[in-house]
Amino acid sequence: MPKGLNLERPIWVHAVSVGEVNAVGGLIRGLKREYPDKRIVVSTVTSTGNKVAREVVGEGDLLTYLPLDLSFIVRPLLKKINPCIFIIAETEIWPNLISALHKLSIPVVTVNGRISDHSYRGYRRIRFFIRPVLRMVDRFCVQSEADALRLEGLGVEKQKIDVTGNVKFDIRLDGLPEGSLYRDKLGLKKDEKLLVCGSTHPGEEEVILDSYRRVVRVFPGLRLLLAPRHPERSAEVSKVVLREGFNPKPVSGVDRAEPAGGKVLSENQVFILDTIGELFNYYSAADIVFVGGSLVKKGGHNILEPAVLRKPVIFGPQMFNFRQISRIFSDNRAAFLAIDAVDLADKVKTLLKDDILLRQTTECAYDLILKNRGATDKNIQVIKQLI
Repeated sequence: MPKGLNLERPIWVHAVSVGEVNAVGGLIRGLKREYPDKRIVVSTVTSTGNKVAREVVGEGDLLTYLPLDLSFIVRPLLKKINPCIFIIAETEIWPNLISALHKLSIPVVTVNGRISDHSYRGYRRIRFFIRPVLRMVDRFCVQSEADALRLEGLGVEKQKIDVTGNVKFDIRLDGLPEGSLYRDKLGLKKDEKLLVCGSTHPGEEEVILDSYRRVVRVFPGLRLLLAPRHPERSAEVSKVVLREGFNPKPVSGVDRAEPAGGKVLSENQVFILDTIGELFNYYSAADIVFVGGSLVKKGGHNILEPAVLRKPVIFGPQMFNFRQISRIFSDNRAAFLAIDAVDLADKVKTLLKDDILLRQTTECAYDLILKNRGATDKNIQVIKQLI
């Protein structure tokens, strides 16, 4: 922390990792418009979240890591930064931090709040201890009525809860990456298709490669790009790719100086995205997207990023962290559910064969995004009441 820091009562936004940072990017931009003279403090827990947050903070703002939730650490930090409000992305509970904020009469608000099945079961077991902490939070802006009911069940007063929707629907619609640029970087030919599997976790790559093997027998022009959720796993993923009989090619090792069409791709080559912050760019290059964390019990990841790029989306059955979004998309036939390797292969083959279905699905998904926007503005209105 810089010595002699004086941020003049900034707005402090805390986002644990990449997903939360991406979710509140629009909120931070909106707060900058509403309060142009206010500085913003953004804190994260993970290093990847910190790197992504660098694109959000502006000149004069502060990007930092949130320290350990210990009273003797958080109290001096709060007195030094002295925020006018503390905003928590989603529903992270930091007992000592929230208690210290409450004692300093600094309002606390959660945005895009949700209570997952796992969290709710855990909180209910310790609700006697967690209830006093939750009651120190001034307002909860939550994604759905189900989240509101769960908070009430944990002892939060109803008047403190606002159902504002999911800010992830407020994804930016402008300044989107140019897919052809990233296809050229990979050396893809015009007649080749690209399947991008994003945010994959251990245990998923094997299933995806099994599916890919089934599909390329019928569509030999299909290429695969694996993007592990944690890029530091790229070496581990490379070993899986080799073990499954394919040739791994890290994206960072692609010779980007070579003219498009000059690269020679072997039929068994599989790209591995081993860099941070580029998944969205490579989604733009895809013909079909599978969103990981959903074939294993990780709860899934954001399907709106490929959807806003008008890419057909497939996800697995374990979408409990994105239950609301995945249900809306499934109910409106705006995405596809694949339960295993065979099903995933069948869904990919269907989309490769049926251009009309592909177009209908992507347009339906894009319309759903438009219809569900507005949570960010609602959150800002709540925040304005507390600043």
